[in-house]
Amino acid sequence: MVMTIHIEALTTDAIIGILDFERSSKQKVIIETKINYNYTENQFIDYAMVIKDIEKSLYEKEYGLLENALSDISRVLFENYSQIESLYLKISKPDIIKNATISLSSEWNNASKHQKI
Repeated sequence: MVMTIHIEALTTDAIIGILDFERSSKQKVIIETKINYNYTENQFIDYAMVIKDIEKSLYEKEYGLLENALSDISRVLFENYSQIESLYLKISKPDIIKNATISLSSEWNNASKHQKI
């Protein structure tokens, strides 16, 4: 049976971006994800662990580009949770521009190749 985990408005502070001020101090980022996975009895995905994996990647890697963050986080999730069939991931930077929220998103399926950029 296919189940879907929705993680919405996961908000944290991270170093992400290529501008000088983005490299020197953390900024608020908001992560949204939708994970479709094969559920069988006792074969579930712990969404709390998914959140930890996402946050760990953001904290440890201090990505320059949102593109790199999306690609790397998707690779980590597919490696850690073999039941994933498809993944949608979106990262938003709500405070980078005064009158707009900037976001980048992508989708993958279990047949996609996930290479670190």
